[in-house]
Amino acid sequence: MGTFYGFNSKLRLWAVLSSVWLVFWAGLASAHEVVPTIADLTTPEGRVILEMRINLEAQLSGIDLDAVEDTDAAENVADYDALRAQSANEIATRAQELIASWNDSQLVTAGGAAVALRLDSVIVPEVLDDELPRISNLIVSGDLDAGAETLQVAWPRGAGDLVLRQQGVDEPFTGLISGGSDSGPISIIGGDAATGWQTFTAYIPVGFDHILPKGLDHILFVLGLFFLSTKLAPLLWQISAFTLAHTVTLALGALGLVSVPGSIVEPLIAASIVYVAVENIFSRGLTRWRPIVVFGFGLLHGLGFASVLGEFGLPEAQFVPALIGFNVGVEFGQLTVIAFAAIALWLGCRAASVARLDGVEELVSEYPVMFRAWSMTGSLIIAGIATYWVIERTLL
Repeated sequence: MGTFYGFNSKLRLWAVLSSVWLVFWAGLASAHEVVPTIADLTTPEGRVILEMRINLEAQLSGIDLDAVEDTDAAENVADYDALRAQSANEIATRAQELIASWNDSQLVTAGGAAVALRLDSVIVPEVLDDELPRISNLIVSGDLDAGAETLQVAWPRGAGDLVLRQQGVDEPFTGLISGGSDSGPISIIGGDAATGWQTFTAYIPVGFDHILPKGLDHILFVLGLFFLSTKLAPLLWQISAFTLAHTVTLALGALGLVSVPGSIVEPLIAASIVYVAVENIFSRGLTRWRPIVVFGFGLLHGLGFASVLGEFGLPEAQFVPALIGFNVGVEFGQLTVIAFAAIALWLGCRAASVARLDGVEELVSEYPVMFRAWSMTGSLIIAGIATYWVIERTLL
């Protein structure tokens, strides 16, 4: 196609160097991923009980879990690593410190008054894999004033995300509470069952959150689809195939009809990202097989979505609306990624052409050439990151 404004070779060199740098950077990071705390809320006989799956070391270390996705990225990671080196019994004895801090911040309030929480039990496993977070089981409870009809959970700032699932009432609360925010009033006296529409809308943010900001592997896959061509039709074909496929396996996985271990699914998801990125480099458009291949990869990604949804939980009475709402949230997340990518690419191409072009018409005519350069750069970077993930998830 000739040179691109006289510096095509420089663009290609920059793309390669960027890929190498990102692979190197990824290799420095460990898999100490920040995972949300998951809590089941019950209110039997004038009490409130929270049964939690929680990373006690991360909470006790003082790391700002709102600001990082991996504990190795935190400034005080040494404090976290020191806690991980302690035995299960040593960590269990320190759980009371966390309860005290929760009481100081008024984690649970009912009728405007703080509920004093106490530690009922704590089970801390030994560290079996240095590359995985240690998840403990924690049960805390407190007494509610007579006549209390609602309570509120305020998750502390810096504590990451809390998945709160209410049990034992007709209209349960289920939501994702970020650090520094609260649940709002939660009814504890029952009431009419939640409608399908209420359940549907409640689960849309859950699906969206799994893409933005937490689903980096899914984000890179969608960007790989976007970087194939400047034409809309190829993108629509790919997104349609991907959406249909992951909807099928998401439903089957949520129903418990299909279950594949994460040790198999996660490396294959990374490999799917490598494939679409590499094909972008060598292909100039949509091949007849690409939608079929994308459909197959979508089946894998759907299993990944199902594992997340399984941890979050689905209400039995409103299973279908919750499942659809989660899937819609995923789609909104994917479309948001594409929209941001398109805007960023347009602005980047426009900025690169300011010194050469006289107006928008010339920019439009040159856009496919510039898109190809940016596509190769982005695809190389994506392929480099995903290749490392394949190796990490398979061997490490």
